[in-house]
Formats: sequence, C-alpha cells, structure tokens
Amino acid sequence: MKRSEEMMRHPERRIKDKETITALLKRSLIGRIATVNSKGFPVIKPVNFVYEAGRIYVHSSMRGEKVRDIRRNSLVCFELDEPIAYVATKGPACKANYYYRSLLIKGKAVLLKDINKKRKILERMMEKYQPEGGYETMEDEVLKKTALIEISIHNMTGKERLG
Repeated sequence: MKRSEEMMRHPERRIKDKETITALLKRSLIGRIATVNSKGFPVIKPVNFVYEAGRIYVHSSMRGEKVRDIRRNSLVCFELDEPIAYVATKGPACKANYYYRSLLIKGKAVLLKDINKKRKILERMMEKYQPEGGYETMEDEVLKKTALIEISIHNMTGKERLG
C-alpha cells in the first residue's frame, strides 16, 4: 500500500503509525465506497467490509449500481471514520470541534469469481460481524449469486484529531 503524497492542509494530523491504521481497518464496522455512476455523478454508499491481507473486501448484490459502476470503471474511493468526541464551545461557534480518526483510500476494485476465495473472505466477514458464531457456511450456488468486491489499495491517507 502506498501512502498518499497529496498535500494535507494539516500535515500534523496525518496518522503515521501503521498499527493504528490496521487496527482502524479491522475494528471499523461501516465503510463507504464511492464510485461514479453512468451519468458521471459520484455515488457513495455505506457498506459492511473486511480488511484482509492488505485488501478491502465488500459484500454486495450482483445487481445494483455499485457493481455496474465497478464493471464500467474499476477506480473507487473508500472511506471510514471513527468519531471519538464532540467538543462544545462556550465562545464563537467556530471554536467547537470534533475528535476523530479517518482513512481515505483510493484503489481499484474487481469482482471476485473464485468460489473458494469468496467463501474464505465471507467467513472472515461473518467472524467480524457475528463473532459469537451460529451461522452456516454458504453453499456454492449462493456464492455464485453473491458479489464480493476486492479493493486493491493504491494509496491511503489517515488523519486524526485527538486533542
């Protein structure tokens, strides 16, 4: 994964620690994937995801806007954030603040076809979202009808404001 070389308005807020970035990717429950639709408009959707082996995986229906967008143009943006605390102000409104961590990822998306890889990644996703277990593995016929989007990370920028 490449770090973004783009200029940050507040470079002191860049997350430099790789372990912090990895932990954020592992524990965040909701991410947002951005594509460009057929009319040229950016579209962003909240998604369940799992981070595995340096890639992001998103579960989806085979039919839908984001899959159509990816088939047309595989470049995507992925974002996640972790709100920490709102800091109220007693003075001017512009002095109110928010403490947070966030990641902005630019990458290339592909639709996985390999049934065994899809099963493995979807099992990791179930472990993340339902750690208590109790679910059954997916049958091949269901896996064939399920889209799994793999995002290769081209660059990533982490930002935090903690105080």
